[in-house]
Amino acid sequence: MFHRRSSSACVWGLLFCLGVGGVSAAEPGDRESAAARIVGAALVDSQAYDKLSWLTDRIGHRLSGSAALDQAIEWSVEQFRRDGVDRVWTEEVMVPHWVRGEESARIVAPAEHTLSILGLGGSVGTPEGGITAEVVVVDGLDALETLGDGARGKIVVFNKKMEKGFGTENGYGALSRVRAKGASAAAKHGAVAMLIRSLGTADYRLPHTGALRYEDGVEKVPAAAVSAEDAMLIARLADSGEPVRVHLELGARMLPDVRSANVLAEIRGHELPDEIVVIGGHLDSWDVGTGAHDDGAGCVIVMETMRLLVKHGLRPRRTIRAVLFTNEENGLRGGKDYAERYEEQLPNHVAAIESDLGGASPIGFGVTAGEGGEAVVSEIAALLSVVGADQVFSGGGGADISPMKKFGVPQIGQYPDPDSYFDYHHTEADTLDKVDPQALDRNVAAMALMAYMLADLEQPLPRIEPEPSE
Repeated sequence: MFHRRSSSACVWGLLFCLGVGGVSAAEPGDRESAAARIVGAALVDSQAYDKLSWLTDRIGHRLSGSAALDQAIEWSVEQFRRDGVDRVWTEEVMVPHWVRGEESARIVAPAEHTLSILGLGGSVGTPEGGITAEVVVVDGLDALETLGDGARGKIVVFNKKMEKGFGTENGYGALSRVRAKGASAAAKHGAVAMLIRSLGTADYRLPHTGALRYEDGVEKVPAAAVSAEDAMLIARLADSGEPVRVHLELGARMLPDVRSANVLAEIRGHELPDEIVVIGGHLDSWDVGTGAHDDGAGCVIVMETMRLLVKHGLRPRRTIRAVLFTNEENGLRGGKDYAERYEEQLPNHVAAIESDLGGASPIGFGVTAGEGGEAVVSEIAALLSVVGADQVFSGGGGADISPMKKFGVPQIGQYPDPDSYFDYHHTEADTLDKVDPQALDRNVAAMALMAYMLADLEQPLPRIEPEPSE
């Protein structure tokens, strides 16, 4: 099923810099030699792009509850078994089953315009025949609060341009909270629906979906993302002083929960097999595009890490456990289930690494660990300078591994270059052609080396101070 691509002169130049002529010339137990073997294997022997091609082009998008997600689970189990890991298994998880249905929107006054929208994950549908109402435009939750009854009977439109970066004032982290809370906030003020300017960093008239969270005890109103261009159009018309009316139809509905599963695979440690380093990504995706960057790339990075370590005889002191989580996008059920299922064993989980920021060129890792942990990760990352993945940032992790944090498990997030990630995130354009095969292989090198070295440390990574129980 898979076919190797020809190695480029660039790859061999990297191997020359590492001081090796092949991927198995190093002596076991030598830190630098092990690093050279791992990086060399990832750069000349990776099947990551081939796996990603199959996952995206043959299976497609993989929303929780879909037949495609079930197929992806079966496929990944088959791949792990074929790749020779010590053990592979699944663990059942009940997941939400939300269905998008048909959807459309248009401005009906003061001029006719068709709008490009995507319903937000978990949204309720509109009544039969849709909703037609005047809009009110605000730039955030605080501005909505100042309206008083100004939103009553209207469609609230949040129009705030997203900046590049996650932690900036108007970056993804901040604006995703508006997306999550906006529908309930609007309903509290009597609004009949909510639209939000898409959370993306490129204006291609390309709407970005994402999850919302309805607040208990608050009426559920329909909610959708609208393309940046269309949000600006609505705002311009509203600024003219004329009432702007929009017709919205969403066919979304929530069905009963269904069975899904996390997929797990292990390479058993040769000395301390009961101590575990988890590496993971999430197998589900939104129902648009094919989830190539989010998070097909993360899954195949994890899968190839396991295959290459097995193939090249690199077995660390501790166990490396791969987990392909289900239902990250609209519920986090897989991550929560893992932490609950293994709660008694989490004191023996020495680290968890997540890859959920796409497959662009790697730049390093974010670290949340106990005192001295960041320095340990920095020493390991220095071995990755040859693939550009040697930066280490304070604070890191991922959604699926976050439930383990309160038990003290050190959290590490793999960081590719984020510059273009949110151009395509949660859109129809998150497809295989956006992923560079060589960048993907460099991510495999970074993940494989970090996982192996953390699992092979004489002393484990310092733990996070556990959070007090409620």
